[in-house]
Amino acid sequence: MQEITVALLSGGISSERDVSLKSGNEVYNALDKNKYHVVRYDPKTDIAKIVADHSTIDIALIIMHGPYGEDGTIQGLLDLLGIPYQGSGVLASAVSMDKIISKKLYENAGLNVPSYIVIDQNDYHYAKNSIRHMGLPVILKPVKGGSSIGMDIVYTESDLSVSLENAFQYDNQVMLESYIKGTEITCGILGNDELMPLPLIEIVPNQEYRFFDYEAKYKPGATNEICPARIDDDLTQKSQKCAIKAHQALKCRGCSRTDMIINDDGIIYILETNTIPGMTPTSLLPQAAKAAGLNFSQLLDRLIELGMQK
Repeated sequence: MQEITVALLSGGISSERDVSLKSGNEVYNALDKNKYHVVRYDPKTDIAKIVADHSTIDIALIIMHGPYGEDGTIQGLLDLLGIPYQGSGVLASAVSMDKIISKKLYENAGLNVPSYIVIDQNDYHYAKNSIRHMGLPVILKPVKGGSSIGMDIVYTESDLSVSLENAFQYDNQVMLESYIKGTEITCGILGNDELMPLPLIEIVPNQEYRFFDYEAKYKPGATNEICPARIDDDLTQKSQKCAIKAHQALKCRGCSRTDMIINDDGIIYILETNTIPGMTPTSLLPQAAKAAGLNFSQLLDRLIELGMQK
């Protein structure tokens, strides 16, 4: 079998650079060097090198999160260079990153989303009026971003200004979203035309965390991630169908991971879809793949195979 040259892209210039670099290290270690010739690139410094090397690259593995990595930017460059890559293309990447557009697409597909209001930068008066209308608590998050960076739960009106000021460091628009109490789950999807839902994972941050924030996501032992989730078969199947519908509504390819919350009445709400989920052996998508019988190395093989199919 001829060796496949894989361009492993990690790093970049988003606020999630450190996570991307760590994930890139894990992916590099897990890739089967008997199958792949792996060349690492950091788009922060290596764009010219990627362009120069493009004719030697069989496929790119994009292990990047946030703007410039997960929003369609690097995907557009690779399309121009004729380099296949795992995961979604420019359109799906861009709309999935934008929480306003993705929510509208979820709603058009008949999926439930928490009610929300968008706040432009420094429009604090509108924000205060909004939370009085919505009721507290509310979830506050930058419209574009990931890893819960800039996200907060606002319990009192007096907390709002500080939380907004923090969120506006990462985007010029912020979303206020109704807080829904319930069971938080996530569902990974693998495939291009034929889609395979992975086992659900239930996410239970330790009591010291108010929600699944950046530290709860990445600090070892900070969150109890239960796979399969502790819900009945009927609700499991409904949740997996919702994840497939979200994947299709955004026109994702290859893989995605959709975060959801199930309220006490069994209603499933879509929170967001990640087109490049975390990629370490203990990240959520690899955990779910392992439960489905794919170890981390095999999952990477599958993502490369799906990318080359495109």
